Amino acid sequence: MIRVFEQHLDEISRHGERDYPHECCGLLLGRFAGDGGKHLVETYPISNAREEAARHHRSLILPEELMRGERYAREKGLDVLGNYHSHPDHPAVPSQYDLEHAWPTWSYIIVSVRAGESADLRSWEMQPDRSRFDEEEIERGA
Repeated sequence: MIRVFEQHLDEISRHGERDYPHECCGLLLGRFAGDGGKHLVETYPISNAREEAARHHRSLILPEELMRGERYAREKGLDVLGNYHSHPDHPAVPSQYDLEHAWPTWSYIIVSVRAGESADLRSWEMQPDRSRFDEEEIERGA
């Protein structure tokens, strides 16, 4: 389970709408809870570095951007809990590409953006054996 505030869901949705028709991407920063859950404290938007022709259906976070986000999180006493990205004109369901590039224990929030408007937002967590994603419960705060 990942616990989030509505503000964070709004930030992710707005980022997806701003970058439409391309995918947006960013990091989820917060704390891992003792019960196995995660507490999102802050979103960390990152520019999609994928080449122009592929930005509609792929996102890319460059290693130096990931390291910058990790450093920022560490300075604030936070962990990287996962990432978020949008699926322009597609469901908020991970693709095979998403599965091939994911890490176990991370949360992957996907927002579906249809015709420039966010339509659905769901979170996913990879199975430890890397075989598939399971939908992760989003516990919404005020």
